[in-house]
Amino acid sequence: MLNPAQAAGLPTLGDGASSLTTGEERRLGDSIAKELYRDPDYLDDPVLQEYVEGIWLHLQSAARKNGELSPELEERFAWTLLLGKDRQVNAFALPGGYMGVYLGLIGVVSSGDELASVIAHETSHITQRHIARMLAQQGKQTPLMLASMLLGALAATRSPDAAMAIMMGGPAAMMQNQLNFSRAMESEADRMGYSLMAPAGFAPQGFVSMFGKLEQASRLNDNGSWPYLRSHPLTTQRIADMDSRMPPGKRAAAPAPTLEHVMMAARARVISNSGVDVLRQWAVLPRSGSFAGQPQTEQLSQLYAATLSAMQLRDWKTAREMVQRLLTATAGDAEARIQAQWLNAELEYRADNPQAALAALPLQSGTPAGPRAEPRQAGPRQAPARDTGPSLATVNVVEHVGPRRPELLLKADILLKLDQAGPMAGPLQTWVTEHPADGTAWQTLARVWRSQGQEMRALRAEAEAQVAHYDYAAAVDRFKAAQDLARKAGAKADYFEASIIDTRLRAVDELLREQLRDKTINK
Repeated sequence: MLNPAQAAGLPTLGDGASSLTTGEERRLGDSIAKELYRDPDYLDDPVLQEYVEGIWLHLQSAARKNGELSPELEERFAWTLLLGKDRQVNAFALPGGYMGVYLGLIGVVSSGDELASVIAHETSHITQRHIARMLAQQGKQTPLMLASMLLGALAATRSPDAAMAIMMGGPAAMMQNQLNFSRAMESEADRMGYSLMAPAGFAPQGFVSMFGKLEQASRLNDNGSWPYLRSHPLTTQRIADMDSRMPPGKRAAAPAPTLEHVMMAARARVISNSGVDVLRQWAVLPRSGSFAGQPQTEQLSQLYAATLSAMQLRDWKTAREMVQRLLTATAGDAEARIQAQWLNAELEYRADNPQAALAALPLQSGTPAGPRAEPRQAGPRQAPARDTGPSLATVNVVEHVGPRRPELLLKADILLKLDQAGPMAGPLQTWVTEHPADGTAWQTLARVWRSQGQEMRALRAEAEAQVAHYDYAAAVDRFKAAQDLARKAGAKADYFEASIIDTRLRAVDELLREQLRDKTINK
């Protein structure tokens, strides 16, 4: 039976175009991810991470059902989402199943369907292994060429022009840009990405309306606001192809945004904009005379942005006024209400009022509601080491019972401030068992264990947080510190914990030696 790619006459992984094995591609992706985790622009905002990753997981599920996501790629690739705080309107695929999304993109799209269209496009770059195929076209790659790719990915977090300049300086000069794809690959990602939308529960019109925005932007003078157009240049053929796929009568109907989306877009805009003057304007915008005449979606967007902006400015009075209005406005929408409650709890926590923050948390957030049929997986899902840990197929069928990740981490922070965090050790241990590469959760668990006087466990959790971000040297250091502590404790040491630490140290020490031997990482 032909899969959709074969039926459409598209190249597939079986065409023999790629000389990189999946393991080699994953190693290359790991090396880039390791550096991106260290970049100041890397952001783990639990609220935005859950929202964007929820969209991606549904697209992955659709790709699997469509036959575009092979069992080998499910198992071997990382399927890891990294958020960047930068305001540039951009997203990118990296080798080995990594995807980067900038807050600028989340903040500018009009609906979750438009955001899904970009993520679907990038997902198809990953499932069709376009980077590996592109590298194969250039023959055997040298470490210097791979270094150019790495440096270019890092520079892209600062300036697309700088990224191109760095990447063109190595043997990658034969290519327009090491992260740019050929027109054929772009068209393939369009078609295959479009085919994921409806099965994933998203309106295909999101693809067309997003293309409309990009087309309009391409006609304007390039001021650097749309770097996505540099790495994914539009052609009239690509635009016409997407438009022709829409049923007659639906081509002009842009998807309506959910209340959750407009709140998440507002969060992305505020977090990515540190300008005091802009924050001051946003903080008082709902007090304007024109506010009452705005649509509900715009009102919620302004109220969310006003609350978060006032929090950034430490204007607690204004923040509390705005969040109360937001709570009232979201009373009829379950998911929007939970987002407003989380924001209220976050406000009180930042205002050093932990009791009020604890009271503001939802009584039960559970699994997020929404139009998409399958459960959303919350939290980062990076594999802790190559080809280890739960596969995508395993993770996707596990529905976490209990608090969602944003609430879990926020509640732990609140109870730590109240010196009552002991009960959070159990839920956090359960979470990291299901999500062993959630570095933030491991760090939070380390703080909880330390608050309970369990220093050896805290050191192990800190080590696991470093493993999650591929900093094996730092992880080995933490494990050895825990070993030293066990030796000093002598007979009083927790031998079960000490045994875990010894086992993990041997495993991670081997990963470190392998990392140091890898010529694609060490130029």
